[in-house]
Amino acid sequence: MNIVEVKFDDKKETSFYINERFNLKRNLTVVVESDRGLMFGTVISIFDNIEEFDLDSLYCVVRISTKRDYLNHLSNKKDSVKAIGKCKDLIKKYDLKMNIIDASYNFDRSQLLFRFVADERVDFRELAKDLGSIFKTRIELRQIGIRDKAKEIGGIGPCGRKLCCSSFLTSFDSISINMAKNQNLLLNPSKINGVCGRLLCCLKYENDNYKDMKNKESMNIFKDVDLED
Repeated sequence: MNIVEVKFDDKKETSFYINERFNLKRNLTVVVESDRGLMFGTVISIFDNIEEFDLDSLYCVVRISTKRDYLNHLSNKKDSVKAIGKCKDLIKKYDLKMNIIDASYNFDRSQLLFRFVADERVDFRELAKDLGSIFKTRIELRQIGIRDKAKEIGGIGPCGRKLCCSSFLTSFDSISINMAKNQNLLLNPSKINGVCGRLLCCLKYENDNYKDMKNKESMNIFKDVDLED
């Protein structure tokens, strides 16, 4: 038995799965269990040291994918793209203030997930009913944050490099304006905000060093003060 890390399509997130009986290798496609039902993905890493993982929280690899599995997966992707267009038409019909980011069927088509961004809470109950009657499956509409949207779409940051969130960051940390102040940066939104409109994630990278430097400078100032009466 070992643990495999599986990636789904072009998504940045990966998940770990228990492999109990298959001879798996990197880049091999598999069908796995998940909280969404069956999913189709690609093995990107294999771990033999299972003691490092919480096995009770992990799902299992169901099988190595077959040619038919792969063709079904391609069909699901194609139909997901069509579903986006239909969902957008319904959003316009109901005049909902939301933007669809993507849509995806799980492998056995028991669920169709739409992800969207919106500035406020959206009442999408009628939309969900219509989508369910059209696609004859369980519909989930999931609101994601603007930083998640930037992570999915990608782009180039003000540093000239690929966005951190779409290249190596796996989660979003809390970023505060004090991090920019610690670095004596000009508090201009065009300088300290990323393409998502939120504070740059990289403000946190060296924040601890800047805080230590400021503390040391403060200590040196007190040392230099003449305490004579």
